[in-house]
Order: sequence, then C-alpha cells, then structure tokens
Amino acid sequence: MTTLTIAFTLNGVPTSVAIDPADRLLDTLRYTLALTGTKEGCGEGECGACTVYLDGLPVNSCLVPTYQVRGRRVETVEALDPRALAPFERAGATQCGACTPGVVMTAMWVRAHRELLTTHTIRELMAGNLCRCTGYDGIVDSIQTVLGERV
Repeated sequence: MTTLTIAFTLNGVPTSVAIDPADRLLDTLRYTLALTGTKEGCGEGECGACTVYLDGLPVNSCLVPTYQVRGRRVETVEALDPRALAPFERAGATQCGACTPGVVMTAMWVRAHRELLTTHTIRELMAGNLCRCTGYDGIVDSIQTVLGERV
C-alpha cells in the first residue's frame, strides 16, 4: 500500500496525517482523525450530511480526495460553538441527527451572506442538504434565528 503524508490545517490546528492516495476526506476525518461529527449519508455528494469547509467554502467531504487538502484549511462541525445548535433544537429542526452536522455547517456559511437573504434564497442555498425527517420549515426558521432576524 502506498501512503502519503500530508499537512493541512484542521479546525485551526496544523495537522499531519498519513493517507492512502484513494482516501476520501470524510473517511480521513472520521476514521483516521476520530472526528465523527461529519456524517456519511449517501457517499455520492447528493445529501450534504458530510459538509465541511475547505478554505471557507462548504464541500461534500465524501467527494474530496484527502490529498487535495494538502496545505489547505479544513473546518468540521467540531469547530463550531456548540451554542450554534440551540436554534436548531428549539425549532425542531433536528430529529434523527443524520443530516444535522451538514445542515449546521451550511447554515453557518449562509450566515455570511445575510445581506442577500430572503426565505427563498435560504431555501436555495440549503438545497444541497437533504433531510428525511423534519421537512424544511424548522431548518429555515432556525437559520433565520441564527441570523438574528426574520427574513
């Protein structure tokens, strides 16, 4: 087996890890680095459960080969302030929890675009995150709460 050692910044901490060139970022995070907050839903980039930030942009970690993060910045749900989940809990936007980490990561990214948001654009920006339990009203309500205003 060929291994590569790569260095990158993970949740603000310089990190070095030995990987197989075929490893997905999702697997490296969960199984090599024991950061199990990032979930695998579909494994095909369709559901958004595995959303992490790569250099500040949300990506599906199941689609990113780990070697592509060399020298870059990765942030996972573990890097978020736990209080960020409170609006999702209050609005009933979490049930089984499979989609929650990806939804929260995308919602925090959406927050950076608050000046452009309407309820419709929130729904569009969240379209890559599938939820089979809650429907989306609670998720949208939660994002609006996180934004600190009703859109």
